[in-house]
Amino acid sequence: MFETLKNAFKTKEIRVKIFLTLAILLVYRIGCYIPIPGIDVSVVEGLFSGGAGADFLNILSTLTGGSMQNATLFSLGILPFINAFIIMQLLTIAIPSLERLSKEGNEGRKKIMQITRIFALVLGVIQGIGIIITWKSAIRGVFGFESGWKYPYLTMASIIIILLAGSVMVMWLGERITEYGIGNGTSLIIFVGIISGFGTTLAKSFAMVGEQWTYIWNIIGFILIVCAIFLFIVFMDLSERKVAVQYSKQVKGNKMYGGQTTHIPIRINSGGVMPIIFASSLVMFPQMIMALFWPTSEAYYWYATNMGSGTWPYYLFLFIFIIFFSYFYSMIQFNPDEVAKNIQQYGGFLPGIRAGKPTADYLRKINNRLTLIGALFLAILALIPTFIFKAIDANGALGFGSAFSATGLLIVVSVALELDKQLESQILMRHYKGFLK
Repeated sequence: MFETLKNAFKTKEIRVKIFLTLAILLVYRIGCYIPIPGIDVSVVEGLFSGGAGADFLNILSTLTGGSMQNATLFSLGILPFINAFIIMQLLTIAIPSLERLSKEGNEGRKKIMQITRIFALVLGVIQGIGIIITWKSAIRGVFGFESGWKYPYLTMASIIIILLAGSVMVMWLGERITEYGIGNGTSLIIFVGIISGFGTTLAKSFAMVGEQWTYIWNIIGFILIVCAIFLFIVFMDLSERKVAVQYSKQVKGNKMYGGQTTHIPIRINSGGVMPIIFASSLVMFPQMIMALFWPTSEAYYWYATNMGSGTWPYYLFLFIFIIFFSYFYSMIQFNPDEVAKNIQQYGGFLPGIRAGKPTADYLRKINNRLTLIGALFLAILALIPTFIFKAIDANGALGFGSAFSATGLLIVVSVALELDKQLESQILMRHYKGFLK
């Protein structure tokens, strides 16, 4: 990774892209500190520090780089676009017209992206209303004629517009990074938000060492555990099963083709972070709906206390849904029947396996076994680090429990690996251009 960055800075074109990306990310982080008028930040912070649904709110705040907890311009962040993108992925499989559109090349992808943007605006309005209902006790009217009203409705409407505008700006910044910078802009924005939250937590922890020097051992343990988890994620993320494929020799005209051996790489964690995102979204959906429409009801309080995020039923259902969505996403990513058909069409075969259905069954069996390993890896990753971080958190004094979620850990590693690959490809392409000139 460091060698790739060193080589990237040697090339002027890539160096300009890196500086442009850093500048856009700086604009994003500045927006994360611009306060929204009409909100008492101390009351909002109290909602995140304790009470029913605090864990759920902290998960959302982590993905926005702490903006939601601080009630700033980018409180919604990229969340509406992420939700819209995930839903569109599922609809592309379920709706034939969208599936056909996705196969029309670059033009089809542009149309789907435009639909995703519009859908993200709709979700942004809905989520903005949900945030306003959650922040209801923290909103202070900014217009004088609202003083006699029970709730400052005009101020609330203004805040929703500000939140939506901030979300659209974050989405626009991500697209500019993708177009003119390096890597996937949306992924990098989430990456920077998670890393900044990690840095903020560490800074606060070191500040508390002056009050209680024994906290230094908690901090050292936290850093070592995070490094060990990162290494484990990198190992599992890069692990794959290589299935050998032999191509028979074919004579076409005066030339001979084939006769070579290659392999099909089947990744253990083919779904990446998506199964955890799907599972978390589904498990948190009831609590999110209740927080949106009945935030002060006894039913919401009971659900958040007994079945909400942080309770044992929540972790049990999360474990089950991660296993389910790992297999579901694996079916989307890898189709054994189609792969077997393509191998047979090009004169290939798996050594010791007959072409056609036996090949498809063999690939399906391998994929199912690898998916089980990947699903258990994701389920363990979603649960174990959470308990470990809470155990060394000094009863919540250091904030390690909310510094990193399983989704955050996977996103950080996945984005770092993806960025490394994209930089390497750009460096290689630049060298090829120089050679051709």
